[in-house]
Amino acid sequence: MEFSEIKYQHRATKTYLGSPSLLRLSNGDLLATHDYFGPGCPRNHEQEEHLLSVYRSRDNGATWTTVTHVAGQYWSSLLEHRGALYLLGVSQQYGSIVIRRSEDDGNTWTHPRDEGSGLLFRGGYYHDDPNYHCAPVPVLKKDGWLYRAFEDCVGANWGPGFHSCVIAAREDSDLLDAASWTMSNKLRFDPAWLPKEWPALDGPGYLEGNVVETPEGEIWNILRLHSSPVVGKAAVLRVTAASPPAPLPCARGRAPGEGSTARGLRQEFLRIIDFPGGMSKFTIRRDPGTGLYLSLSNNNTNSRFPNQRNVLSLYSSPNLIEWTHCRTLLEDDLGLPWDESVRFTGFQYVDWQFDGDDIIYAVRMAYDGAHNFHDANRLTFHRLEGYGTVLS
Repeated sequence: MEFSEIKYQHRATKTYLGSPSLLRLSNGDLLATHDYFGPGCPRNHEQEEHLLSVYRSRDNGATWTTVTHVAGQYWSSLLEHRGALYLLGVSQQYGSIVIRRSEDDGNTWTHPRDEGSGLLFRGGYYHDDPNYHCAPVPVLKKDGWLYRAFEDCVGANWGPGFHSCVIAAREDSDLLDAASWTMSNKLRFDPAWLPKEWPALDGPGYLEGNVVETPEGEIWNILRLHSSPVVGKAAVLRVTAASPPAPLPCARGRAPGEGSTARGLRQEFLRIIDFPGGMSKFTIRRDPGTGLYLSLSNNNTNSRFPNQRNVLSLYSSPNLIEWTHCRTLLEDDLGLPWDESVRFTGFQYVDWQFDGDDIIYAVRMAYDGAHNFHDANRLTFHRLEGYGTVLS
């Protein structure tokens, strides 16, 4: 298997690599980030996982160097916007929603000390509500606004506790100012939405949403659906906004744990769709050339293993509803028996970008020595050359 290794972490450290984000900067550099989890990883004063690392490549991903480490930044997306670089995510596992800015290509970052410097929506102490959660998912730019998906995990109850929300700000606003941002309603997953013919599910819930614009101009939030033992499904919420959505004037002075209720920004359940790899985190982007929507996801090839992540594939869709397999990108080549391969190998939490005629992608990889498929020991960089030739 060919890949460039951005970071390796031995499993003996009991520290694992999570949540990659990847971006080609306007100066030509590649920047990648990830965070750390596991019983041996760095923790803050609340005993929570909170550390992110930044890496740079100046040779198109062949080699990588460590740039810096950022404490209090987790599950974050890289975004280049109006000449500056941003990290948008949370402050820790189940933390506050925070944003940082870099004006030197990622070498140094601002600190979200308060609502005027990047602390957008405050979370509670440790696992007190609200418990904001997300993944490195895309930021949608539409009609002069930026949109990104988050969740509030009520009671820190993974699965059923997730309430989906979307935040938005005007493109021309000060993104470090909490007063620039508004939040939608927090929509809890309702088991009544599930098809009646499905079997009983193991803790159904949704998370790690992708805010995308449909061909008709609507805004959808497409979320990973924890639906075991059913596989290959995703949940779709419709995001509606008045013209334009308005942030609350009290946003700057919110008390800890107090959320903003958006005027005009709202989510509602739309449907459950067939989505290969919907049991794991995925990223959806639209190809500017063909108009097709693309996703790199862990399609399930053996229904005995709902959490299977040892295969990664490229899928395309004309409408966000019907998805077609285009190419298998990664699959285990270690010669392990199938059951062991599913147990120890994972190509997961992929973030990817268009890069000219190619697709570049970063993988949280559990491979060749990992503790298990989930607890990744490598962060790797890959390139699919000439992706247009394989689209369906």
